[in-house]
Amino acid sequence: MKPANSLLSGLPTTIFSVISALAVEHRAINLGQGFPDTEGPADMVDAAADALRDGRNQYPPLAGLPELRGAVARSNARFYGITVDPAREVVVTCGATEAITASLMALVNRGDEVVVFEPLYDTYVPVLEMLGAVVRKVRLAPPHWDLPRAELAAAFGSRTKAILLNTPMNPTGKVFTRDELEFIAGLLAQHDAYAVCDEVYEHLTFGAARHLPLMTLPGMQERTIRIGSAGKSFSMTGWKVGYVTAPAPLADLVTKAHQLLTFTVAPNLQRAVAMGLDKDTAYFHQLADGMRGARDTLADGLARAGLSVLPSDGSYFLIADIAPLGFAGDDVAFCEQMIRDVGVAAIPVSAFYDSRGTDIPARYVRFAFCKKAEVIAGAVARLQSVRERLCAGNLAEIQKR
Repeated sequence: MKPANSLLSGLPTTIFSVISALAVEHRAINLGQGFPDTEGPADMVDAAADALRDGRNQYPPLAGLPELRGAVARSNARFYGITVDPAREVVVTCGATEAITASLMALVNRGDEVVVFEPLYDTYVPVLEMLGAVVRKVRLAPPHWDLPRAELAAAFGSRTKAILLNTPMNPTGKVFTRDELEFIAGLLAQHDAYAVCDEVYEHLTFGAARHLPLMTLPGMQERTIRIGSAGKSFSMTGWKVGYVTAPAPLADLVTKAHQLLTFTVAPNLQRAVAMGLDKDTAYFHQLADGMRGARDTLADGLARAGLSVLPSDGSYFLIADIAPLGFAGDDVAFCEQMIRDVGVAAIPVSAFYDSRGTDIPARYVRFAFCKKAEVIAGAVARLQSVRERLCAGNLAEIQKR
């Protein structure tokens, strides 16, 4: 038979599936995949259930229910001072992943260049390549993942159509600073390019770090597509409700792409998310405070186990350096060994790089801390109980198994 799509056929099984299967097999505590193990706000669940019975279960408007689009506009204004027209500049999508795809479809023609940062969310590159884009990758370096300005400037050129920016960033936990965003904004203006901003962790920043949308900077609103996620803001990842804020000409194109992909989003979930976005600001602060506490507990446990923990100013994730343990293998081997001998699952950070690249860092692992306190405590206890096994002195004994 004729071969099917070569790009999709060439994609390997994701590391998330591999790690999750191993975790189940060995009954490991899974700190790999980034989803909360607690339910979101009960009043939103009740609102979604009630909305199923109100007689409005047919197709909602293509771009989203007016209630939700209005709530997205109010949220933009309340948290960031961004003024948008909910009827023309907001689009509701089936999760942020669809929002990213639809936004890129709206902008990219075959042969256009798009700049991305590595390490990166594993959807970005395959989607861009399916669209025929030329991907220009710029690497951020641990431990602080500072913006490499010379390299970024060199990645821009006459064919640059857009930059795909994730802040707060998965997997690094980096929150881009105002100074870094201003540098990016300058390049966008200089090269007349757009920005697609994946901001799903916008309400999950810690300590002094604050999320600042690129869209708020002078001259950026007209060339920025901003993406948010109810899944991350309300710990309801299975609901798959995302929302795009964009200037009307771009929002219109995102809507057309959305029509081709999923067309619409469950109306009862849209109404519940609208209620959630109008919650008191204290809710969003409490959400971040809870995640910060889980981050600190896990970071302390990892440090006591002998790993070097990198800073995490936002998102669900923190990264640890395995080098101090003296482990002889790479990050993939380490994660597999951790599952089998320690009973804790994490994700190798090398999975967040294009596998066709060179000199991919292979000494870092990503842990998700968006879990119940008892789950984090259990993982920390397992790490402490096998600390000696992870040290260089016992490496040979471990690797014989």
